[in-house]
Amino acid sequence: MAEQHYDVLIVGAGLSGIGAAVHLQEKCPGKSYTILEGRDAIGGTWDLFRYPGIRSDSDMHTLGYEFKPWTDAKAIADGPSIKSYVHETADEHGIRENIQFGHKVVGAAWSSEDGRWRVTAEQDGEARQFTCSFLYMCSGYYKYEAGYTPDFEGMNDFNGQIVHPQLWTDDVDYNGKKVVVIGSGATAVTLVPELAKDAEHVVMLQRSPTYMVSRPAKDNVANFLRAILPDRWAYSASRWKNIRLTSWFYKRSQANPEKVKKNLLKMLGKHLEPGYDIDTHFTPTYGPWDQRLCLVPDADMFDAINNGSASIVTDHIERFEEHGIRLKSGDLLEADLIVTATGLELQMFGGMGLTVDGVELPSGDLINYKGIMFAGVPNFANTFGYTNASWTLKADITAEYVCRLLNHMDKTSTDYCFPEFPDNGVDLEANTPLTSGYFARAVDRLPKQGTTMPWQLTHDYLSDRKVLREEPLEDGNMRFKAVERQTETAIEKVLNPV
Repeated sequence: MAEQHYDVLIVGAGLSGIGAAVHLQEKCPGKSYTILEGRDAIGGTWDLFRYPGIRSDSDMHTLGYEFKPWTDAKAIADGPSIKSYVHETADEHGIRENIQFGHKVVGAAWSSEDGRWRVTAEQDGEARQFTCSFLYMCSGYYKYEAGYTPDFEGMNDFNGQIVHPQLWTDDVDYNGKKVVVIGSGATAVTLVPELAKDAEHVVMLQRSPTYMVSRPAKDNVANFLRAILPDRWAYSASRWKNIRLTSWFYKRSQANPEKVKKNLLKMLGKHLEPGYDIDTHFTPTYGPWDQRLCLVPDADMFDAINNGSASIVTDHIERFEEHGIRLKSGDLLEADLIVTATGLELQMFGGMGLTVDGVELPSGDLINYKGIMFAGVPNFANTFGYTNASWTLKADITAEYVCRLLNHMDKTSTDYCFPEFPDNGVDLEANTPLTSGYFARAVDRLPKQGTTMPWQLTHDYLSDRKVLREEPLEDGNMRFKAVERQTETAIEKVLNPV
């Protein structure tokens, strides 16, 4: 099959990819594009994850697109509702016809001589070739094929079922059973109260506690505004309210972590029965926002603990046994079903290989530029959302920045651009401030960042919004180039010898 060429090739048809396509159609209407999606459906994360209770851990007024109001009453939405929202967006803007499903991108090679990327994708086991002028990654940051499960000793001895939430299927039976959920992150906090509705009992087994905060699933202010204002106005006001509150809380946590920690634990005490051991099960050793906080909508997990259908055990695993999990303390947690909510397996760019002019570029050797591009990599952008706020906030302004670049290159008759890292004066550091296990395990695969802008992946929407929307594209670091083109034909050279 012949190579297909596009001005822009987007990788991934999830929340980020569909949003990127909408921005591209509206701001760069003359550009041809396609979306390569490795799976057979739109939705990304919200189509992949099927475990009970799957929901957002951010409010939908900020997880939703800036251009499409979220109008459901629940601001903390379930997975199927979010998936429907992404599908609606694709259909409203005619995006679906530009998606090529079942194409897993495995490699991309840039040629400065041609001013193009050559992209290799696998479809049904066969290699397909594409070329594009600009490569736009919207593939997320984790491996879709499987999550992370530690190699616990004795797993094969357990006579029940073991399942990772990322691989949950409809035939997983927990009705009337003893369930142990290993983990204390967002997935575990979502699963425990949902499984507790039908299981005999659910234990959340954690090595150490995580900060948790409860908030109503419905945003009463947003619902009131929607009742008296047009949807777009109400959505914009609710969005800015939540952006400001989130930013204020994060900055306060960084400036005065001990005070924020005290207040968080005090709020927890209002949701749990008097005398509950908050020190053991809910008091982390790290500061707020050193790891992502867990959202508990409508205090559902605390209610499950209070009514006895769920409990928390804080201990370490010695080994799996026939009837459950033996702990370091010597206790046995009996189980019929064990759910390993033990995290994601991070990978950059969907795991694809990347080369520029024949030189391989491991993702861990790259250097971030404005959290979107990478030093020395031409016409290449990557969507990487915030760790302290909604993913889509960054996805939206990333798309706007990419469109600005494309239009600028057209205006200046240049073919490609790349950030050029200074020879000296900028130190490098890790890519994320979080200490979460899934980031720590992947530190060698994550791009590095500088200690000063623009070589940082910041986690500050208000700052990024100004930088990406308003600051000049030609900032002294971005290089714009034109491909050297043949100006004379072969016959002209013969007729006009030098």
